[in-house]
Amino acid sequence: MPRLMLLDSASLYFRAFHGVPDSLTAPDGTPVNAVRGFLDSVAHLLTVHRPTHLVACWDDDWRPAFRVEALPSYKAHRVAADGGEDAPDALGPQVPVIVDLLAALGLARVGCPGFEADDVMATLATRAAARGSDVDVVTGDRDLFQLVEDAGPGRPAVQVLYVGRGVRRLEVVDLAWLRAKYDVDSGQAYADMAVLRGDPSDGLPGVAGVGEKTAVGLLRRFGDLAGVQAAAQDPASDLSTGQRQKLLAAADYLAAAPLVVRTVREAPVPEVDDAVPTAPADVDALGALVHRWGVQSSVERVLVALASLR
Repeated sequence: MPRLMLLDSASLYFRAFHGVPDSLTAPDGTPVNAVRGFLDSVAHLLTVHRPTHLVACWDDDWRPAFRVEALPSYKAHRVAADGGEDAPDALGPQVPVIVDLLAALGLARVGCPGFEADDVMATLATRAAARGSDVDVVTGDRDLFQLVEDAGPGRPAVQVLYVGRGVRRLEVVDLAWLRAKYDVDSGQAYADMAVLRGDPSDGLPGVAGVGEKTAVGLLRRFGDLAGVQAAAQDPASDLSTGQRQKLLAAADYLAAAPLVVRTVREAPVPEVDDAVPTAPADVDALGALVHRWGVQSSVERVLVALASLR
């Protein structure tokens, strides 16, 4: 059974940067903690979860214009003075090193201009599932819980390997997990709940006074987000006066937020050779990178993990 693993690359290298000591440096003293942590995470994921295919998904646009146009507050608090994403100074130079190492190892990497890595993962997961492949989405971003689907007749499974507590303590998110944690019955219901609840870390205000439990209760009563909005507009619905007022006050937000929260499943992501390689794509380039950056042990762990999949 083919199994595609999709890496939320930025999620992994940000977590590696903050979780691995910056005392890990290249021979010239340059920090390589994010590089080492990213590679070690990939080696662990390959060893434990054994995908047949893998893609490192990239943020070609971390704050797409179509989402900002819909909701100007989207990630606005993360914009740096130069207009890019606010990130630690020591992390930026390590990202191109990760790019070069992925290429030398032969591990597929892909982004899509105008779209986030979330959209790349959603599109690739949708394509893979249509081909009959199970999918593991590796991320620390709860927004991607909306992609979860259990296997059924003629339908493969899409699950999230949630690394909120670290790669070695990840949680396997399927529909049973979503029901137990959030009392929602589908990935789409999770996305609707996220719209109502909001997410300050992404600049989504949500509906004032509506938390997770209230949001789930509304969705169970009225079916989905559209049903909740219709109930707010219907004087005959059994919404309390307070809930109706809150929902009506947030009407503009509720009209815009779904475009921001829901991933794009048909982004123009290019096709890539995503088969897990049996050998490095460029041995000489890999050797030069290992020597330049002092990452031999981490690269060796990835190579051992790849060899174990043959």
